[in-house]
Amino acid sequence: MQRRPGFPARIDWRPPGKPTAAPPVGARREVQPPTPHGVGLDSAAVRARMVQRLAASGISAGAVLQAMGMIERHRFVDTALANQAYEDTSLPIGLGQTISKPSVVARMIELLLGAECARGNGMGRVLEIGTGCGYQAAVLSRVSREVYTVERLRALHEKARDHLRPLRLANVHLILGDGMLGYPSGAPYAGIIAAAGGDSLPAAWCEQLAVGGRLVAPLAGADGQQMLLVVDKTAQGLKQGILEAVHFVPLKSGIA
Repeated sequence: MQRRPGFPARIDWRPPGKPTAAPPVGARREVQPPTPHGVGLDSAAVRARMVQRLAASGISAGAVLQAMGMIERHRFVDTALANQAYEDTSLPIGLGQTISKPSVVARMIELLLGAECARGNGMGRVLEIGTGCGYQAAVLSRVSREVYTVERLRALHEKARDHLRPLRLANVHLILGDGMLGYPSGAPYAGIIAAAGGDSLPAAWCEQLAVGGRLVAPLAGADGQQMLLVVDKTAQGLKQGILEAVHFVPLKSGIA
């Protein structure tokens, strides 16, 4: 069984000392610059504007909009790209991988929440294929009971762990492994969401999806164009629907 990583709280402790004496009247005070917040961004304001744009584009699930507004996307990208974090664009995160557009993250999670088993009691356990920098897993943690997220690239797995640790999300479990195999130890899943697309759906994903659950993933057609695929698992079998065109990194097997 995979050991679940902990997210210890950081405590800054300073020894007690005598209070600093007040400066003499008329003395010049050295003004300290304000502590940077949001890497120079008013992150609460820019997140609010991002959420407004998502709502205007058609995202209507309140839980998704709230989650997108809570998670600070700029903390999951390189500092040099932080001023682009709330634009609707994908950004490089290293090793040829990207963080998806906010609109794509919101769209796929909203589709996931449409699963039959999520109606009424909310979304249960979710499997994410492709942790990347950890951003989507953080958003998923706000709308589901438990998140298992699998990353095949060790460097990205470690980067996501560093990004997520300060958030202390006890319901997010990071796994270094081959995403094409899913993660049977956590199955069955109410939802499976993939951040990479192949020519076909791995059989393991369909097997690990619960009855009443939903899978959302990009799938490449014969022409190589990726389309967004939604699969619902019913007692009678799998029901598939093809939606809009998308662009994701290719799905690969193995650990690197």
